[in-house]
Amino acid sequence: MATKAKNNLKKYTDFIMDKTVELLQIDSPTGYTDDAAAWVQKEFQALGYDAAITGKGGVLVTIGGKDKTNGIFVEAHTDTLGGMVSTIKSNGRLTVTPLGGMEANNAETENVRIVTKFNGDYEGTFQLINASVHVNGEYRDTSRTFDSCEVVIDEDVKSKEDVEKLGIGVGDIICFEPNTRITKSGYIKSRFLDDKLSVGILLGYAKYLKDEKITPSRAVYIHVTVYEEVGHGGCASVPAGVTEALSVDMGCVGEGLNCTERQVSICSKDSGGPYAYSVVKGLMEAGKKMGADFVVDVYPHYGSDVEATLRAGYDVRHGLIGAGVYASHGYERSHRDGAENTLKLLIGYIN
Repeated sequence: MATKAKNNLKKYTDFIMDKTVELLQIDSPTGYTDDAAAWVQKEFQALGYDAAITGKGGVLVTIGGKDKTNGIFVEAHTDTLGGMVSTIKSNGRLTVTPLGGMEANNAETENVRIVTKFNGDYEGTFQLINASVHVNGEYRDTSRTFDSCEVVIDEDVKSKEDVEKLGIGVGDIICFEPNTRITKSGYIKSRFLDDKLSVGILLGYAKYLKDEKITPSRAVYIHVTVYEEVGHGGCASVPAGVTEALSVDMGCVGEGLNCTERQVSICSKDSGGPYAYSVVKGLMEAGKKMGADFVVDVYPHYGSDVEATLRAGYDVRHGLIGAGVYASHGYERSHRDGAENTLKLLIGYIN
């Protein structure tokens, strides 16, 4: 099986990339994830799996497997960064409070959609206050924060009352444009590859098992969570018999780390502490067996779904892997090779 997987994964990588692009077009900042979750549920069901929406709004997929007393719970998330209307200003502009770790200084000039609760969507742009360089003499020196930036609505509004007449109100969701692009050389660039690329990889893994008629040696469950970006996505929905939780999230790429966008990263430790030694070692052994291009890294500023699972009190071992992603929480970049190497590692480790 290992040799077959090594040599026959291109079509599954193509599938992963296609599904990732589809999912990236569905807005899903934390707190506004129903459409993305419904898409995820539909895609797993189309592959022939039982997929149910959880009470929190995530998707729990039963993949199957032989040993139900030693199950593995594989987690990824479809919630992303975003914003929420916090104030309607007297001039008709909107003040934004971030959802998750959205950074104002790399969201400046991005197009947004303002999703109202009852009156449809409106377009706008996230801009520095007084954004014209020819007018604002302090443009270059101003720190970009959510206090110094605002949403300019693409409607004829000049006052708070004009905005309220459109049906826009405090608490409405601000969705930032993903700007997805795949290059001829195989790179994928987009906001929110964290963690929609991993959801695509898990769909590719599920398709691989179905197409190749493989029954894993242990029970496998996939949980696509919707509150990871605010820290409690993996706190619930662990089935009975699960002994291990594996997060498939972005692998960090940056100074001081080993991973590139074309590799899969195995995280040994992050800001929440070390991952289970036996899991890290097993992932490394599986990577070698499968010929996956992997590295081991320590992430200085990171937390994952499986750490939330442990904090919720579940008695499981835990691990974290992911395709390398550069410029995390900004305009992110990965590569199809990173996705394929992550798929190889999943096949080798779980099966």
